[in-house]
Amino acid sequence: MEVPVKNQNGETIDTIELNDEVFNTPMNQSLVHQAVVIYQGNKRQGTHSTKTRAEVSGGGRKPWIQKHTGRARQGSIRSPQWRHGGVVFGPHPRDYRKSLPKQLRRQAVRCVLSEKARRGNLICVDSMDTLDGKTRSMVSLLKNLGISKSALVVTNGTDTNLVLAAHNIKGVWTMPINLLNANDLLRRETLIMTVDAVKVAEEIWTGRVNRGPSHRPWANALPEPEVEVAEAPAPRRRRRSTTASSEGESE
Repeated sequence: MEVPVKNQNGETIDTIELNDEVFNTPMNQSLVHQAVVIYQGNKRQGTHSTKTRAEVSGGGRKPWIQKHTGRARQGSIRSPQWRHGGVVFGPHPRDYRKSLPKQLRRQAVRCVLSEKARRGNLICVDSMDTLDGKTRSMVSLLKNLGISKSALVVTNGTDTNLVLAAHNIKGVWTMPINLLNANDLLRRETLIMTVDAVKVAEEIWTGRVNRGPSHRPWANALPEPEVEVAEAPAPRRRRRSTTASSEGESE
């Protein structure tokens, strides 16, 4: 798949051939959904908490006697049906963290990148050299590229001038290529990548995950060393004690 490379004035100056393994992968919606849900769950702090009737202060005394009042029986003023009472089945602190295998995380990113490229929402830029950290320089770049909606700008590394120029613009987000994930790709309409970022992406997400020699122990098994087995020594003959023989002769 070929994508035109534009300069910061919006002019096409070259084309770049994208790796089909990264930018032409079939879409797997269930995998992408699973990756996004796990990513968003891992960002949650899980510090929400409510108090039950046992944790709310007060309510140790019975409000009125059990019978002969004409009212319903009550055991505590901190019961859930009372104002300022405890909460039934309320949230409590918990951990939402889940894990997804590295190979599936990379496949989810490849699916979203491929979908961006197929729909024409991937724009390759030669560099971001003209950005001076001012918001007006980023606004001018987006205008030249014809971007009016949300955009995600991905570079090879962290660019301070790019971050300063884009952080005041609503809907524009910057990110280095090594932190790219499926959730941030889906939240933005257009993906802007530099040529260096595209090359690094192909290096990162091409091929299978190296799991080390423990993944296939039979492939890297060393031959067993030959052990020389020593011959067993001949059994020793039991010698007759001289004391027993002398006692027999004396008798």
